[in-house]
This record gives sequence, C-alpha cells and structure tokens, in this order.
Amino acid sequence: MTVVTDSPNTRRVAGKPRVHVTRRLLPSVEARMGELFDVVLSGEDRPLSRDELIAAMQTSDVIVPTVTDQIDAGMLEAAGERLGLIANFGAGIEHIDLAAARARKVIVTNTPGVFTDDTADLAMMLILSVPRRLGEGSRLVRDGLWTGWAPTAMLGRCIGGKRLGIVGMGRIGQAVAHRARAFGMDVVYHNRHRLPPSVESMFGARYEPDLEQLIATSDILTLHCPAGADTHHLINAQRLAEMKPGAYLINTARGDLIDEEALIAALSSGHLAGAGLDVFAREPQVDPRLIALPNVITLPHLGSATVEGREHAGEKVIANIRFWADGHRPPDQVLQGWA
Repeated sequence: MTVVTDSPNTRRVAGKPRVHVTRRLLPSVEARMGELFDVVLSGEDRPLSRDELIAAMQTSDVIVPTVTDQIDAGMLEAAGERLGLIANFGAGIEHIDLAAARARKVIVTNTPGVFTDDTADLAMMLILSVPRRLGEGSRLVRDGLWTGWAPTAMLGRCIGGKRLGIVGMGRIGQAVAHRARAFGMDVVYHNRHRLPPSVESMFGARYEPDLEQLIATSDILTLHCPAGADTHHLINAQRLAEMKPGAYLINTARGDLIDEEALIAALSSGHLAGAGLDVFAREPQVDPRLIALPNVITLPHLGSATVEGREHAGEKVIANIRFWADGHRPPDQVLQGWA
C-alpha cells in the first residue's frame, strides 16, 4: 500500500488497501472484499482478544469490527500510524472510542439504516408475542404439558387500544410506530427532540416530553435509544416501580439500558406482566433467572439477523472503504467537525 495523500479526512491509496475483518461475514460480502482489497478474513467466528485487535490494527489500513469488538484509546494509541479507517459493520458505535479515534485522525464509519426494518419487525414481534404469552405456550407444548383447549387457559392480553410507549424515536422507533399503528395501538413517544407535526401525524404518534410520565402511563414500553453514559440503566428500579402494574417491557436496543437485577425483581413479584428481550447486559451470558421466568421471551440478539440486512451492511462497509481509499469522505462517516 502506498499513501498518495493524507489529510484529517482521507488518504488516497495506490493499490489495494489492507483490510482486516474481525468476524465472518456472508460469503458474498467476503468474496467481493477479496476482489477489491488485500483482505484478511476471520478464520474463526469469535470475538478477537484485545491483543489480537491491536495486532490487526497495526498491520492494516482498515479494520472492520462489529459490536463484539471493544476499541478503546489505548488500543488506538498502540495501533500506530498505518490505521486510517475503522469501517464498522453495524449502526451502533458505542464500542469504539470516538474521541480517541478523532485524536488519532482515524475515520470511523458505520452502516446506518440497514437494520431498521429488521429490528423494528423483531420489536413488533415481541410486542405481539409477550402479551399473548407465546413463549409460555410454546414451552407448554414442547414439554408435553398441554392438556388441551379450555375457555380460561393461557389467557393473554390483546394489544389493540393499548398504549405503546416508545423511548427513542429515531429510525427504528419510527418504524415500530408505523407497525404499531396498523394494530390499533395508541402510540406515545419520548425523544430528545420532538418530531415535526407532519411526521407525528404520519405515524399517529403523540409526543410526551416527560419520560417519567411516559413510563408511568404505558401498557407496553419499548426501548430504541443508543447505549451510552446518559442511558446506562435508563430503566432502573425506580422507573420499573413507576410502570403500570401488569405492563410489559420490550428491549431490542442495548442490554445495559436496563438494570437487569431490578427487572428480575419486578417480573418475579408480578409487578410487570412480562418482558421481551433480544439484548442483555453481559452478552452472550444471560442471567439464568431471566431464562427461568415463564413470562419472559429471551432471544439471542436477532434484531439484525436477516440475510438481506447483513448483505446490505456488507455493501455499505465496502462502499465506505472504497470512498476512503480513493481519497474521498466516506458516505457514512460518524465523526463530525473534521476540517
């Protein structure tokens, strides 16, 4: 690799840039990367250790990490001068120290919008499934304990007319609102900024500026905000206690938004009627008490797990690398304020 130009934004590369991919991607994506780049693919589909990530960054122009790869300031310092681009596979970038990347003049890109519909579909699936007790019903049949239909057996709750509280009204939150409207739900949302009236009207959604009020009045609360210092344990013991008795909690965003110890207590006591969880605080470890609760559906982080979504994300990663290598600003650069 030869660097032809270098600036705080870009560096034009003569020849193929050296690209290190930390996890296995779809074969079609890996094949295209092999055609375009001097690529190092993951032989084992596992999270790399800290030392392995540093070694990869030291010998590459571009690293393609995922949410399982924590990249901090010390690692970026140890990476040396060669690394110019972190082309993240996925929209969330809380696992990357953005301030340290900026200080090192390393560009960071992501894949926004790719998994919006996939994650919204999964959230809506849980919004439908948890109140109707699909997890419990499935286990009953699977374990051979179903004794047949009865007028009062396995009664759940309908969602038509129920109030859906959406915390975080970005792309995914809006997509969930769009789906919920079709099921006749009363959609209320809380966001850092209110959406334009025309957008609210399109989704049939009403803005609630007071998060506590939203939490206290929602029949079903669904989380769609990013992880970070401001949202760590956003749903804590106090806020769980403020939820309506018999309410439901859905989380397809990030595990550390919820204090899991407090959630287990609220579910075990019967204060909450159920929860649908696709993400957890210490993935892939899941608290066995959550798994054991009959009123909880636990999923293995399936929000973005579609062939179409993962292919599209790979295409975005490739486009970002090509723009950067050609000396242009990548279309999905997440760091702002560069000269």
